[in-house]
Amino acid sequence: MAKIRVAYEYSEAEDKSIRLGLFLIISGVISLFILGFCWLHPALLEMQGKTANCTVLSVQQIGETFECTFSCGSECKGTSLYPCLQIYVNNSESNSRALLHQDERQLISNPKCSYIPPCERENQKNSENVLSWQEYWNNEIGFQTFTCYFNKHRRPEDVLLRRTHDESVLLHCFLWPLVTFMVGVLIVVLTICAKCLAVKAEAIQKRKFS
Repeated sequence: MAKIRVAYEYSEAEDKSIRLGLFLIISGVISLFILGFCWLHPALLEMQGKTANCTVLSVQQIGETFECTFSCGSECKGTSLYPCLQIYVNNSESNSRALLHQDERQLISNPKCSYIPPCERENQKNSENVLSWQEYWNNEIGFQTFTCYFNKHRRPEDVLLRRTHDESVLLHCFLWPLVTFMVGVLIVVLTICAKCLAVKAEAIQKRKFS
């Protein structure tokens, strides 16, 4: 009986394989919750918005400035100012006046302004970037119709120029945790099956020689 018990014991390599499989299974489950909370939930909220056609009503600086944070090295940070540019548009979905924002992140960072420039150390450079964006919308876009995104339930008075997330986020949030989970299950199952086959083969050989 002692020999039979030894036969069912896993070798060091088999034990490591099972531990690796269990680690991948747990990692897949945890990563699904983490990605779902950090990426999936915001993406689903953003994708609830509808596509609309927008036309510019007004483009102007309102005379207010806001702070932004610039980086000048690994341990060097500071703040500078940029002027607030507001671009009001009319969207076809609600046929009402709305404030245009670059994307969801800029809307959350500064809901009062339409554009947050890349933060420079000099205020003048920030002002020049905003002015360049203002001229683009006045001269290049004008009264042309363009695609925007509108969510009447979350922010009926704002529209987005582009989405931060798309359908690929949903794919990645499910695909990689699922792949990790399935690889872990496969490793555990194959290791156990291989051990069972080896034990059966050993038992058959013992019967032949007994």
